[in-house]
Amino acid sequence: MTSAPDPAAELRPLDFLDIDGLLSDEERDIRDTVRGFVRERVVPHAGDWFEEAAIPRELPRELGRLGVLGMHLEGYGCAGTSATAYGLACMELEAGDSGVRSMVSVQGSLAMFAIWRWGSEEQKRRWLPGMATGETVGCFGLTEPDAGSDPGAMRTRARRDGGDWILDGRKMWITNGSIADVAVVWARTDEGVRGFLVPAGTPGFSAPEIHKKLSLRASVTSELVLDGVRLPADAVLPEVSSLRGPLSCLNEARYGIVWGAAGAARACFEAALAYAGERTAFGKPIAGTQIQQQKLAHMALEVNRATLLALHLGRLKDAGRLRPEQVSMGKLGNVNAALEVARTARQVLGANGISLEYPVIRHMNNLESVVTYEGTADVHALVIGGALTGVQAFR
Repeated sequence: MTSAPDPAAELRPLDFLDIDGLLSDEERDIRDTVRGFVRERVVPHAGDWFEEAAIPRELPRELGRLGVLGMHLEGYGCAGTSATAYGLACMELEAGDSGVRSMVSVQGSLAMFAIWRWGSEEQKRRWLPGMATGETVGCFGLTEPDAGSDPGAMRTRARRDGGDWILDGRKMWITNGSIADVAVVWARTDEGVRGFLVPAGTPGFSAPEIHKKLSLRASVTSELVLDGVRLPADAVLPEVSSLRGPLSCLNEARYGIVWGAAGAARACFEAALAYAGERTAFGKPIAGTQIQQQKLAHMALEVNRATLLALHLGRLKDAGRLRPEQVSMGKLGNVNAALEVARTARQVLGANGISLEYPVIRHMNNLESVVTYEGTADVHALVIGGALTGVQAFR
């Protein structure tokens, strides 16, 4: 016989379904450590970073000291945490700002994972320890001006020249590009799609920064230009020669987005809940009106549902059972839910909803990038549709 719930145990508005109780002590400790860092280092400054379209150059090293760079990888100075712990860190980072979580995702789940999974032992020893501390920054060059959702259409090519490789092409929308010490660049070769490690300063390689963004402004976004870049034979990642290489990295990053989107949604909901309790209209707090309570209830629903979905996928990943199609469902559902929460929260805040004194408009703008990168919402819907029907609509 099950016991009745303790009537003295109050519901917590910010953890309505007691998801905290589903976490281990270690997972809560990691989450709380990252949450404390975000509240102290990111939240007070994120609005200014967004307005100035800048992010501190020392932040990668601070994130390295925090231990979140490549934290889910084993060895080479990486923490080797569970996938769920890494997800919780992503949730807290994106509750601060999507640009900060993007920096960590690109460093750990794209650049570092590519080297860790597909690199040689020498490459791992050379690059990963410094990347784990943030002393070395990496970026990931896959997307091109005319090849976003269809990476198989990439035009960047690499050809052999004696014992060397020569790379020519362009990559676009590359997070960390202009501050990276090394770029993982994917190119077509006569042997298939190969990954190359391109150190900053290599002749013929440049990374001009992209400006005039209205989303992810607290993040460095660049183009990568490769004009006759000569690399030695040991610059190529030896363990893969197909799109399986970059797609495996993208799946790692998408997993982090599933959690991150839940964090952004939570931050918007928290701001709306607090504001509704403080803002008075017609003689009482707007939290006491039916229409605002309905908005708050729907936001709470989406935040809790998104967090539960992320946690479930984290448990599947830790058990070795997570499929890419399930990650697509998580990204599609959670980012769309986060966008809806952000837009609803903006309405609750009224005119203050467009002010950078509150986090809502910043998250709302950032999520317009998150819904597109690492696979657009349309592409993830087709991935799920193909899994459901057995028919691939985009091939």
